[in-house]
Amino acid sequence: MNDEWTITIPQLTGDEERQAYVYVPEEALSDPDARYPVLYMFDGQNLFYDEDASFGKCWGIRSYFTEHNVPLIVAAIECNHHDERDECGGRLSEYSPFDFENKHFGSIKGRGKITMDYIVNEFKPYIDANYPTLPDREYTFIAGSSMGGLMTVYALMEYNDVFSRGAALSPAFGFAPMKVREMINSGKIGRTVLYMDMGSQELRSAWAKKVYGTATNLLVRKGVLLDSRIVPDGFHSEASWELSIPFFLSTLFYGLE
Repeated sequence: MNDEWTITIPQLTGDEERQAYVYVPEEALSDPDARYPVLYMFDGQNLFYDEDASFGKCWGIRSYFTEHNVPLIVAAIECNHHDERDECGGRLSEYSPFDFENKHFGSIKGRGKITMDYIVNEFKPYIDANYPTLPDREYTFIAGSSMGGLMTVYALMEYNDVFSRGAALSPAFGFAPMKVREMINSGKIGRTVLYMDMGSQELRSAWAKKVYGTATNLLVRKGVLLDSRIVPDGFHSEASWELSIPFFLSTLFYGLE
């Protein structure tokens, strides 16, 4: 079962509307007492339907979850589609926890904290009030790809009282590796589980391998229970991330009662 409606995030894009999406397991319709963990995801427009996806190909979340009866609610919000040079910034700005320089757009103002504050303080309470969730930290997960993967790691480091588990696919650590290092080192975490991967086609340079390897090492030293995977022939694309669904679900649910 999928719900879809329009929301505004005044702190980011004023009165401009964007889509919110929620997937609820079909069995919830026949069992009013059932309650489910919630996976919050970034880039909601790319998750469920090809016709909504930015590049015409979605992750296939709805199809996979329905076919395999995955007992998990997915809640997501469409990203910001503005040019980064616009006054309100764009996706890079909205999905970055820190300022950085980009060769195409120049200086990017990181507004990831505003994004996460909205998710934690406004979106999550709405989801918990209107859907059959298990709202506690143990059952609250977060996931995303690329900049959404970066935001996933940020959420686990800085909002660890809310999120206990996450999945970061092809995380965009390369924009500012030193700031990623600082972000991980400064995090205060409890028991935290993370699936993280990178496609082999994304790791063809020595520099890319170093960036990903360093982040992996820092997370392990931090005490994160990390499942790190190099995806054979994996690319930076929704088609590749779709193939990782069973892998990150296995990690998210591992050991969960």
